[in-house]
Order: sequence, then structure tokens, then C-alpha cells
Amino acid sequence: MYRAPVSEIAHTLKQTAGLNKAIDEGRFEDLSDDLVDAILEEAGRFASDEIAPLARIGDEEGTPLADGKITMPTGWKKLYDDWVEGGWPALSGPTDFGGQGLPTMLSVATVEMWNSGSLAFGIGPTLTCGAVEAIHAHASDELQEIYLDKLVSGEWMGTMNLTEPHAGSDLGTLRTRAEAVGDGSYKIFGQKIFITYGEHDLTENIIHLVLARLPDAPEGFRGLSLFLVPKHLVNEDGSVGGRNDVFCSSIEHKMGIHASPTCTMIYGDGFEGCDPGAIGWLIGEENRGLNCMFTMMNNARLLVGIQGVAVAENAYQQALAYANERTQGKSPNYDGPGMAPIIHHRDVQRNLLTMKALTNASRAINYACAHAIDLSQQDIGAKWRDRANILTPLAKAFPTDVGVEVASLGIQIHGGMGFIEETGAAQLLRDARIAPIYEGTNGIQAIDLVTRKLPLAGGEAIADYIGELREIADNVRASNRPEFGDAAEQISTSLDDLDACKDWLLEQLAGKSEDKALSGATPFLRLMGLAAGGAYLAKSALLSDADNDFGRTALARFFAENMLGETIGLRATIMGGSESLIAAAASALISE
Repeated sequence: MYRAPVSEIAHTLKQTAGLNKAIDEGRFEDLSDDLVDAILEEAGRFASDEIAPLARIGDEEGTPLADGKITMPTGWKKLYDDWVEGGWPALSGPTDFGGQGLPTMLSVATVEMWNSGSLAFGIGPTLTCGAVEAIHAHASDELQEIYLDKLVSGEWMGTMNLTEPHAGSDLGTLRTRAEAVGDGSYKIFGQKIFITYGEHDLTENIIHLVLARLPDAPEGFRGLSLFLVPKHLVNEDGSVGGRNDVFCSSIEHKMGIHASPTCTMIYGDGFEGCDPGAIGWLIGEENRGLNCMFTMMNNARLLVGIQGVAVAENAYQQALAYANERTQGKSPNYDGPGMAPIIHHRDVQRNLLTMKALTNASRAINYACAHAIDLSQQDIGAKWRDRANILTPLAKAFPTDVGVEVASLGIQIHGGMGFIEETGAAQLLRDARIAPIYEGTNGIQAIDLVTRKLPLAGGEAIADYIGELREIADNVRASNRPEFGDAAEQISTSLDDLDACKDWLLEQLAGKSEDKALSGATPFLRLMGLAAGGAYLAKSALLSDADNDFGRTALARFFAENMLGETIGLRATIMGGSESLIAAAASALISE
């Protein structure tokens, strides 16, 4: 059973990612080290004792739909109510609407624990957080007054409605339409698919943020507007009123996250006697909806990234426990009675260390991104804004790839029992597999990183980041600690590979060879994740007390000496593999 690794989360948050330094500099008023510890301890208790025990029930029962209504799994309504009662939805919410206004870093750390307890539970509040941010940043004062306090408190939940049957990543082809009523409201007509928590019985109202197109809107992305469409209309006194013309027509039968209802939503079809047309209100300006939605999407991408860390942590814990219990064969490293627990076999040890190292590296990357977001919101120059922009695609994609990789290794350690549902290892892999896909596929994140983020500030923003990672390698070298082995050199070499590929990609973009740059985008993101992760693991070890290292130095050395060798191969793929990719695609994949 999952137990929140509160001490490791706290160390990564406060030391590796820089929360303690920010607190010491006075960047977060009224936030102290003791308060951070208290929040993390209670979040860890709730995730371990309340959420995790219901994960299997949610997976087995799912979310049945009948007459447009969804019933959540046994115990989930009380779980959500208890979570709201604990004040968790308001943690990072705006203070002017009942939120606590705590930093993104702290919110991300708690979200990790919710998702380790159950990925299907954790994704629901994630969408609400994004809705709060978009409404607070772009909606009128009137809409904020009506909806934000209920969303911030968790009394209501929010959704994001983008995808349509014919339009996934290419939002410019969306067909859902909006018509002005004349009183400031609009009627929405259309169909949206893959809507997470589009219908459920956890809250009495659900607030949908919907991309739609006005009649005279330009074609493509420039013609999209964002609308707030409640499931139930709201009375003047703030109470829930009559049913709006939006309903769930079906739910997806998915590979994983079974307790997260993934809905097809119909707008404007005259549901249950409603007047045709779902009533909604414009958020922001007409034809500027994508700008508003990106506020929500960037938030969601960071929080989806932490899902990868969350499932990896759970998979590691399960595999470690099983490896200590399962006995099989003999090992030269075991002299006890009977067969050896499989944790004494070197191959199992390598897999477990790989799982732990990738998990901790991914956590550090995600928390570092959250740190950059927090500082970017304090108007202290372009550095942190650019840093947040660079790290967001990395923090979404690398950890979610790691989540799948680590969950798969967890099944391998379980052997045949991992392929059987009763152990729970298979559920983690099934749940993890969606994270590299939703909120922008990892391929799209790689394209965004290479084509939009590398050129920021003329390439100086990424150069500055790599320079900071090099300082970590230099500090390891200067420490003269033999237990680091060859880590400093291995980290430096990986950063050399990252630097060379960064320069090569920028040259391709400047030379109008975008196709070559795109060919190397995904391996570049992997290379950057490995190099940054290796540096962060070393930083974590350097900032640990000698008497409380908890194996961090050994783990940093293992990662550097056993896993960073991959970067030289990725460098060769990025800088020398584009022509073979293009040629092979033309001859072996694309027919006339």
C-alpha cells in the first residue's frame, strides 16, 4: 500500500527546487518551514490513509452512466467531501475568493500525493485548479463573483472542453458554435469528447469551460472564443438553479483511470425539456479564447507531469515491497536460509534503482518548473518567465514517459504476478499510459520545446539554464567526495551533449531546416530530461546532511554512471538521424 514519501518530497521541494531559499528571501509572505512541513505531513496522511485504499475500488467499479447521470464508485463521494473539508482545493487559490494563495510549488507537491493515492481521483481537482486560474485571469468581475468562490472551495468542480471527434490537437478545426442571445449571454451548440469529469455526482454543479466559434469568426485558431457553461444555471442569490442544456451522452471504456469519468458532452440538444442551446458567458475577448485556454492548459500540463511522478513513486514502492517478500533461486549476495528474496539479485536491484532514480529525477524537474512559475508571477524580470516556459514542456513530458517506464519495470519485478490484476501492478501501468497523451501529447511538448522555447531570448534562456546545471556538476567535482565516483564527469558530459544538440537545433531553425529540427525534437526532450535529472539528483545529494543522506549520493552516482551514457546515443540521433528518418518515412511508410 502506498505511503507518501513526505521526507523526500520535502527535501526535493525545499532544498533541490529552492523553496527554502525563496522563503528566506521573503518571496512568500507568512510561509514558514514549519508550515510547509505541517501541510506536507497532513497531505501525506490523507493520500495514504484515505485516497489510496479506494484506488482499487474505483478501478473495479468505474463510473456507470444512466439517463445522463454518472454514479461515482463506492466511497468516492465521502472521500471528495472529506478532501474539501480539509481545505485542500483552496491551497493555491486566489485569496480574494477564499483561497490560501500558497505557492504553486506546494500545490504541486500535494497533487503528487493525491495522484499517487489514485490517479483517477487526482485528475479531477487538477482540472478545477486550471478553471480557477483561467477565470481569475480572464473572466469579467461579475463572472468571478458568481463562480470563483464555489470553485476555489471545491463546492463546485470545473472542466476543460476542447476536443471534438474530428479535432484533437488541431483545435483550429473546431466546429462547436456560439450564438449571442442579446443579453450578454450566448447559446452553445456542439459536441465535445474526452471531457474529464464532465459529469459526476461529487458536486451539485459542474462549470465547463468550452471553446466555440462565433458566426463571424475568422477561420482557424484565431476564430475561437472561450465560454463558461454551467451544468446548472445559478440564481441571483448564488444558489443552484435550473438545468442547463448540456449533458453527458456517453462515457469512454478506457484502458485505465476507470474511476475518472471521460465523457462525451452534448451542448444545445434540448436535454430533458431544456430550451435548445446551452447558456454560456464569454470569458475574455471574442476570438481570443485560445489565449485564455492556454492559461488553463499550462497549469494542467504541469499537474499532468506530476502524475507521472506520482504513479512512478507508487510503482516503485509496490515493487520494492514485493522484491523483499518474494523468494526465488540463489544469489551470491545472500547467505540466509532457503531461497533468496529477489531483492538480492543484481538485475532486480538494477531495475529498482532505475525506478527510484527516474522517479526522483522527474520529481525534481517538475518541482523546479513550479518554482520558476512562482517566481515568474512576482514580476522580477524575464528570466523566470522564460525558465517556466522552457521547463513546462519538459515537466509534462519527461515525467509522464518515466511514469510508464517505471510502472512497466514494476510489472517486470513482479514477474508473472505483475501480469495479474490482483497485485495492483498492472493497474498502475494502465493508469499511467494516458499521461503522455492528454493535455498535449509528449510529441507536441517536444515540438514546443524545440521550436518555441529554445529560441527564447535568442537562445540565451536555455543557455542560462544549462549553465546553472553545469554549476551543479562543478560543485560535485569541487566537493572531492569519493562516494560520488565519476558522477561529476558523467553529468558534465551529458550537459556537453545537451549543449551541442541545442546549438545544432537552433542552427537548423535559423537555417530554415525546420524538418530536421522536428526530427530530433523527441530525443532532444529525453536528452534534456536525463541531463537535468542527473544534475538535480547530484544537487539533492550535495544538500543532504552527511548523517541523513538516505542513499541520495549513491543514487546520484548510480544514475550518472549507469543511465547518463544514453545521452551520447541521443546526441547522435538528434544531429545525425534526421536524413534517415525522412528517407525511411518516404519509402517505408507513406504510399502514393
